[in-house]
Amino acid sequence: MEKKSEKSFNNNLLKLGLNEKDDFLLHIPLRYNNETFITKIANIQLSKYIVVEGLVTDVKVLDSKFNKKYLVVTINDNTGFLELRWINFFYSLMKELSIGSKIRVGGEVGKWKLNLEMIHPKIYNCKINLPKNLTPIYSSVKGLSQTKIRKLISNILLEEIEETVPNYITRKYSLMKFDESIRFLHNPPPNSSLDLLIEKKHPAWIRIKFDELLAHQLSIELIRQNRIEKKAHPLHKNTNYSRRIDVFLKSLGFQLTEAQKKTSNEISKDLSQDFPMNRLLQGDVGSGKTIVAVIAAIQTISCNKQVALMTPTEILSEQHFSNIKKWFKNLDIRLEVITSAKSVKEKRIIKDNVLNGNIQFIIGTQSLIQDHIHFKNLGLSIIDEQHRFGVEQRFALYNKGILIDDGKEIYPHLLSMSATPIPRTLAMTYLADMDISIINQMPNNRKPIITKLISYDRREELLMYIANSVRNGSQAYWVCPLIDESKKIDLQNAVNTFDYIKGKFPDLNIGLIHSNLSNSIKIEIMKDFRNGIIDLLVSTTVIEVGVDVPKASMIIIEHSERFGLAQLHQLRGRVGRGDIQSICVLLYQNPLSYIAKKRLKAMFETLDGFKIAKYDLQIRGPGDFLGTKQSGVNILRFSDIEQDKDIYEQAKEAAYMIKKDNPEYIDTHIKRWKRISSVMLDI
Repeated sequence: MEKKSEKSFNNNLLKLGLNEKDDFLLHIPLRYNNETFITKIANIQLSKYIVVEGLVTDVKVLDSKFNKKYLVVTINDNTGFLELRWINFFYSLMKELSIGSKIRVGGEVGKWKLNLEMIHPKIYNCKINLPKNLTPIYSSVKGLSQTKIRKLISNILLEEIEETVPNYITRKYSLMKFDESIRFLHNPPPNSSLDLLIEKKHPAWIRIKFDELLAHQLSIELIRQNRIEKKAHPLHKNTNYSRRIDVFLKSLGFQLTEAQKKTSNEISKDLSQDFPMNRLLQGDVGSGKTIVAVIAAIQTISCNKQVALMTPTEILSEQHFSNIKKWFKNLDIRLEVITSAKSVKEKRIIKDNVLNGNIQFIIGTQSLIQDHIHFKNLGLSIIDEQHRFGVEQRFALYNKGILIDDGKEIYPHLLSMSATPIPRTLAMTYLADMDISIINQMPNNRKPIITKLISYDRREELLMYIANSVRNGSQAYWVCPLIDESKKIDLQNAVNTFDYIKGKFPDLNIGLIHSNLSNSIKIEIMKDFRNGIIDLLVSTTVIEVGVDVPKASMIIIEHSERFGLAQLHQLRGRVGRGDIQSICVLLYQNPLSYIAKKRLKAMFETLDGFKIAKYDLQIRGPGDFLGTKQSGVNILRFSDIEQDKDIYEQAKEAAYMIKKDNPEYIDTHIKRWKRISSVMLDI
């Protein structure tokens, strides 16, 4: 039976992801301390880890302002004095540090007034020889000491370390051997450049990055191969498609942009293949992605297959249903939406008609992936705002369409859409198995949105301007960041704003929408706003995703300094959808933080979603940008495709050579890295 202490120890290891041999090998130090020599106090460099020896000349206990005592010990090494400070110390420490005793301590040195000081230094045994190599400092958890981690890794380093890359590859790119790199990084000699190690530019680090990126590339190749080996019904354009698409395009009342035509052709070619499409359609807010997706749906339905469109909110589902229903008016296509507003009887009828194929195009939220909805012949799954769904949710809809034909599994095609542009480097890393189509052109009738930055002290002046504009026939959004008051953050909430504006301008039709309302009420409010019954809609960020009201020409984002950059850009995209000149007002409260200033400056300077996404990535990092921190998908641990472009290109080239000439290396290499960088391995 496993002892309690042993179980706790093993649990701590698992928290660090340490289970198998390769986990320990790749648990590379965060930094290093140089404990290989003694520094004279006269030669101390501030903010640098050093080891000092000296005699204790003074010991005293002082009271702090917070009724806590701290210990101050002064040592002298004949070149100078150094104060050592401990807060919340054990009194047994005073015995160890008695006046006249010789001690050896390590830590970073700072300056307090005119004195040199070391806070909570590490105490060494003066009788033990100094280490020969730099001392590694590892990522750890409470209950797992650095000494224990070092011992575990040292024991593993005694074993043979397998090479998983062919010799000709390492020679071609002048790479260190893997075992040499690992041994070096865990035990660097004292003359090693700490700068090269910390910046991950040492040749040992180059090899680690190369191997990680190689595993990434090999994984993507396997996933692509796996997809190509799957079967899908090829959906070719036919006479039904030609008839329907002509009617559809004429009903739009405007010409498609060249970017829409190009992306539509790319998707059409994918649908014609006998293996499943996996394509991401990217486009800025208001660029016309839905129309391109509908063209793909018409091609699918014209081949007697069904289409499912999944959205993150019921408001968006209803909006898509309303728009597509108008477009399908003369196309003889049976369209339906399933929402919580439907009665039990209505839902049952919809489910039955999806199962028997009478409904050709179904729109809904996550309800589409529930067990009680089944398709007769799903040919195309469309995921709108794909970044708002987890991987499992996205593929649950895809997997619902699997059919058995002549003993073989037949998969539907998958089209994902995103109005949050994903920078090229992120797409190469995280979406490498997806083919990407980009709509980089706005409709010709759109006027660029004017963005204004206005200080909060001009709020009343702004309210008067909005009221007069609304009286003259405009419609506007007023977006607030919170629903309820917070003691921590003093922000004006949507409910109070609604009450205030309604009281100030009783002649205006003002609506209020927020996430605490039921879905059916939210849908009705948005219908009233779209139909012009509501003049000014006070809202939280519930309107952020995909809401399309062409007559709305103004949006005021209150406390804009509290919003993320991507969110601000999405909210701005709620206007500028018609041929009316639109305005976005970013109402901000001083003082602004440095990052808030940078965000608002970026919003003011550009309407380009890709430029904004690139800047947002710099601020938030890839995990938070993609939502992978919440969804459980790991990011690349050691490498960065933007910073390591040369290594990435080498790894990409090497992956091709290994796949062609040495496929026996693939599984072994991927296995080593699977637990470390699983972002691309399990999708």
